Amino acid sequence: MSTPDGARTWTFELADAAATQSFGRALAGLLRAGDLVVLTGDLGAGKTTLTQGIGTGLQVRGQVASPTFVIARVHPSLVGGPALVHVDAYRLGSLDDVDALDLDTSLDESVTVVEWGSGLVESLAEDRLELVLERPRGEVAEDEDAAAGVRHVTITTIGPRWAHVDVAAHVG
Repeated sequence: MSTPDGARTWTFELADAAATQSFGRALAGLLRAGDLVVLTGDLGAGKTTLTQGIGTGLQVRGQVASPTFVIARVHPSLVGGPALVHVDAYRLGSLDDVDALDLDTSLDESVTVVEWGSGLVESLAEDRLELVLERPRGEVAEDEDAAAGVRHVTITTIGPRWAHVDVAAHVG
């Protein structure tokens, strides 16, 4: 679906954490150096799980884990591709905090994925993917495995880089 500003949106249902990682691997096939991916979703929605899949698809070094306390981690490529810069903006409160990370210095050479970045990092790039991950409440009982349960991901493409990319054809 297209919006008046040219942005396009797709929504996908993912069966569980494994499907979320697989979706991330497929999405990585579309990503290249300079791409910004902004992830939004509640705690446990699958933002880090999806980023792990992106890291696997990009073939980066190191375990992709939530960078909550270090704010940002760089995972260099093992195969000469772009590095993955994984940012958790949960603790950032302003554009000044984002500027202090100097993300724009590595943006051109890396794929940058920012969890909790909505409203903070859009000014870093004219072109970006915005992903909203949702996990229906009550989908997983307290005593069940946290990896179980359906997630929904909505991808919105922003900017000329994504104007003619059919995301669904690559990840659906």
